[in-house]
Amino acid sequence: MTHDPTVNAGDIARLAGVGRAAVSNWRRRHDDFPLPIGGTANQPLFSLRQVESWLRRYGKSYQVSLGDRVWQRLKAAGDLRLGELVAQAGLLLTTGESKLEPELAGLLSELAEQHDPLTAYEFLCERYLEAHSRQLSVTRDDVAELMVGLVHTDGATILDPACGVGTLLLNSGAAKVLGQDLSETSALITAARLRLRGAEAEVVPGDSMRHDGFAGVKADAVVCDPPFNERAWGYEELTGDPRWEYGLPPRGEPELAWVQHCLTHVRPGGMVAMLMPPAAASRKAGRRIRANLLRAGALRAVVALAGSDLWLLRRPAAGERPPSDVLIVDATADHSVVGPAWRAYLDDRSDQTVRIIDLLADEVDMTPARHQRRDDLGRAFTEARDRFLAAAATPPDLKVLDEPLDQPVTTVGDLIKEGLLTTLQAPPKMATGGGDVSMLTADDVTSGAMASGRAPAQQGLVLVQPGDVVASYSSVRVMAEGGCVLGPHLTLYRVDARRLDPDFLAGHLRAAGGRATTGSSRFDVRRTRLPRLPLKDQKSYGEAFRQLAVLEDALRETSALGQALIRLGLDGLSDGHLHPQS
Repeated sequence: MTHDPTVNAGDIARLAGVGRAAVSNWRRRHDDFPLPIGGTANQPLFSLRQVESWLRRYGKSYQVSLGDRVWQRLKAAGDLRLGELVAQAGLLLTTGESKLEPELAGLLSELAEQHDPLTAYEFLCERYLEAHSRQLSVTRDDVAELMVGLVHTDGATILDPACGVGTLLLNSGAAKVLGQDLSETSALITAARLRLRGAEAEVVPGDSMRHDGFAGVKADAVVCDPPFNERAWGYEELTGDPRWEYGLPPRGEPELAWVQHCLTHVRPGGMVAMLMPPAAASRKAGRRIRANLLRAGALRAVVALAGSDLWLLRRPAAGERPPSDVLIVDATADHSVVGPAWRAYLDDRSDQTVRIIDLLADEVDMTPARHQRRDDLGRAFTEARDRFLAAAATPPDLKVLDEPLDQPVTTVGDLIKEGLLTTLQAPPKMATGGGDVSMLTADDVTSGAMASGRAPAQQGLVLVQPGDVVASYSSVRVMAEGGCVLGPHLTLYRVDARRLDPDFLAGHLRAAGGRATTGSSRFDVRRTRLPRLPLKDQKSYGEAFRQLAVLEDALRETSALGQALIRLGLDGLSDGHLHPQS
């Protein structure tokens, strides 16, 4: 059965190159605008064919890329089957086999030929994750990179027993990758994403607690972002399970079951990096297991991140003497402190440790905020306040016009043809995860951070230069510095600075939103429109765009700093280290 592809208001705005408000206006002002054929009152769905016909009738330019057509055909089958169809798309791209209907399979194969199978599939996965963001729990990319970096997986075997769609495994650099997930759909998607990267991977579906897909396997490292607060984890069936080396997990502490499951699957001396709910560091029900983990030397660090804690564990080797202290770090405001703090702990030179004997004598409460050094609290509050105030930014002063300017328009494609602009991308199967080359990642582009990735030297690497415009699926940034190489899933736009201002270009790419930096427009960015202006006028617009980018970065930074400032203020006022100004 062929389904009529549907689009929502955001899709229509992206296709027509307008804002969502314009689509709302069309619906109010035009009686013949297509009526919804599905969805809800707040999220109506429209027939793509009817919308295309209406746009043509009113002379409104629009673009439906091949990627969009593939995605809309997948969506047309309905949300309940969307994950299954994305998984089938991965099967087609990796094995040539699938149960997709022939027309859709042909479009997908054409998309993969037009670009490459990995890029085509990552586009579909990105759209799938956006569409099901409330149903799918996905580890943040920066947290995933942190976790993998701490357990040193280069050339090793890595396991994720709750892998979801594979976020923790994609760029691990491991020689062999193992994954398991309760959802068969997620397991299939993960397997396809890994194989398209050239990884040696084995991913199986199933309940890791009740039906361990890798029983007896010992990996070099384990990473895991398990489901939190899942009460039906198998307490009754698994009471006598041999995995509970450190104690039977209480019914209401499923995360402590995952901790011991992960330790079971790592070789002696191997590392485990796990995300945990903050309450797991202090709940009374888990006190005995936390104490046993500390006594054995298995639990080595608890790090507070934004929204969760990161536990670092090491499976003790036979005859190994347990450490006398544990690393406890609050990194909610700045994740970059975690790596140096962990290395200092391993080198026995850390000043952020707590003696295990002191924890065992108390409530075994390892909540990082509780162990903030009291003598440093006043100084930490002052520094956090100063950083918060310094991060403020001012929006540009923009003139409001009664009517929009009538300016000649060009496109990115035209600029490329005229030699004003060159586009570059990383090698299709670029090796990442370890190496001597500094690599710019998609997270770096989003956060404005320095290049944080690493890659081995290889052919085809693209060296980033100052003034280059770099775009990911969701962000665009003008690079102030160079010296690193372009990472996967990024596009670099290099301008002729004598005729084109990079901030002007970046601003219009960002303004295009979904058309230029997310979803299908990754394939159609050449159609992005911008006014054709003299360089002097471009620079004026470019400066305004640049100020907005600075403002966006400042808002992101102040949000994290504000949370840290509030926490330090509460602690200081409550214990007497801070006092209100008289």
